[in-house]
Amino acid sequence: MRRLLRLLAGVLVMLALLVVGYPLAAWVGSSIPESGSAAPPAPDAETIEIMVETNGTHTSIVVPIVSHAKDWRESFPSASRPRRDGHVPTHLSIGWGEREVFLNVPTWGDLDAGTALRIATVGGDPLVRVSHYVRPGASENHRPLSISMDQYRTLVSAIERTLPDVPPGETREILRGTYVDDAYYEAEGSYSLTNTCNTWVGDTLAEAGVEMGMWTPFAGGVMKWIPLPETNP
Repeated sequence: MRRLLRLLAGVLVMLALLVVGYPLAAWVGSSIPESGSAAPPAPDAETIEIMVETNGTHTSIVVPIVSHAKDWRESFPSASRPRRDGHVPTHLSIGWGEREVFLNVPTWGDLDAGTALRIATVGGDPLVRVSHYVRPGASENHRPLSISMDQYRTLVSAIERTLPDVPPGETREILRGTYVDDAYYEAEGSYSLTNTCNTWVGDTLAEAGVEMGMWTPFAGGVMKWIPLPETNP
């Protein structure tokens, strides 16, 4: 009985450390600038506008489908198709996350305890989720960011590394998940509490030279580095 009580006490201590320590570590980690983040592009540099998007929990990177640096239709077949409303998309929102959640968990209320425990302890396999937008407007949750074309090419390379190679002559398979208007694709990596959807966004932006926190497991840790769009008086 004494050993059982000690074991139970140990489990409770670990849970307490996780509940209190993880958010605290996330706040600290996201507040420390990532070394190597570049300065803003020079005034005379060629630039391109991207967006950083959030729904309060998840973040993703919004890019134009076609530019002279990258045609995303080559990487994501869904980008070349009209949306269900008949409009042709102009931008993609690209995010990375846990496979089971992307495919089978529409809301956090649908996340069962077993899946949550597995993700918290051993992690899971990832997918890339792609949403298709038509000229998205700037807002608090869709924040535009102007970066140089060199930075954008680095961003493209970082995103493409997330995607497994496709054999010559074949196209990347489109998976269907919780949102019928989105497309899901196989991805490299491993999802865990230390490597979340928001960590992926933060690391990808930092690699492209965007000023970002060192460790950003929460959406707020990413978005606090992205300025709010200017509003007209």
